[in-house]
Amino acid sequence: MEFQDYYKTLGVTRDATAEDIKKAFRKLARKFHPDVSKQSDAELRMKELNEAYAVLSDPEKRVAYDQLRRGHQPGQEFRPPPDWNTGFEFSSRGYSPRKEADFSDFFAELFGHMGGGHRSFHTHGGNFQSRGVDHHAKVLLDLDDTFTGATRQLSLQVPSMDARGGVQLRNRTLSVKIPKGVREGQLIRLGGQGAPAIGGAPAGDLLLEVHFKPHDQLKVKGRNLHLTLPVAPWEAALGAVVPIDLPGGELKVRIPPGAQSGNELRVRGKGIPANPPGDLLLDIQVVLPPANTPKARELYETMARELAFKPRPDRRA
Repeated sequence: MEFQDYYKTLGVTRDATAEDIKKAFRKLARKFHPDVSKQSDAELRMKELNEAYAVLSDPEKRVAYDQLRRGHQPGQEFRPPPDWNTGFEFSSRGYSPRKEADFSDFFAELFGHMGGGHRSFHTHGGNFQSRGVDHHAKVLLDLDDTFTGATRQLSLQVPSMDARGGVQLRNRTLSVKIPKGVREGQLIRLGGQGAPAIGGAPAGDLLLEVHFKPHDQLKVKGRNLHLTLPVAPWEAALGAVVPIDLPGGELKVRIPPGAQSGNELRVRGKGIPANPPGDLLLDIQVVLPPANTPKARELYETMARELAFKPRPDRRA
C-alpha cells in the first residue's frame, strides 16, 4: 500500500487553512471534472481530489493524518503503526460504503472504521431538535484491569478547528469505570459525553473501544489468553505442578507426564473473566539446562549411556 500525500494532491501547504483547502479543491475540481475535462486521466484525478478533500477538510481526519504523515514520502510503501489512532476522539460521522468504494486502500485502512453514525432530527411542539452525534475513541488498558475492574483517568485528544480555519488538538480527561471481564474490542458507553445536542435533545454518547497494552508474557485473543510456558526436562517427562503468575493471582497448573515442546495445554475458565470466561492456553516449551559444570556433564553422559533414546528416526531402516 502506497502512502498518499493529500497536501500535494490539492497543491496546498501543510499549514493551509480550511478556506485555502476549499478554494484549491474547487479550482482543481473545475479542471478535472469528467464532465468538462478532456484529459484521459480526469476521472482518476477527480477521485484523488475527492479523497484528499475528504481528509483535509475534516479536522478530525486531518489531525490524525498529520500524525502519520511525518517521515513518509508519496508512493512510499506504508503500513500504519499498531494503535496509531489510540487516544483520538472522533465523531462517528462516516461515509456510505458506495462513497468509500471510490477511495483508495490507503484511505480505507486509516479511516474506513471510524463509524457511520448519524444525527437524528425531529420537531416537538414546533421546536427543532437534534440529538448529539456519538463520539468514538480507541483506548489502551492494562490487562490487569479486566481481572479486577478499575477506575482509570483516561486522556483523549479532541481535534477541532481554530478561529482562522486551522486544526488544533485539545485534551480532555475522563474518569472511566472499567468493568471486570471487559474484552478486546468491547465498547464502553459513556452517556452524554459525545457531541452536544440542539434544541434540548439528548447529547451524544462517547464510545470507548477497548484494547490492551502489550503484555510481557500473555497474548490476548478474544476471551482467551495465550502463554508460552517453559518447563524443565524432568517436569515434562515425569509430570509436575508448576505455578503461573497471572494478573488475577497465582495459578497452579498440572503438566502431564510425557509433555513435549509444542504441546498445547488448555486450562478452562482461566482466561479473560468475561461471561462466559475465556481459557488459558499454554504452549509447552521444554528448556534444557546447560552442561556447564562437571556434575551437569556427568548427568548428561549418564543419560546418553543408559537411556535407549533416539531423537531422530533411523533412515537406514
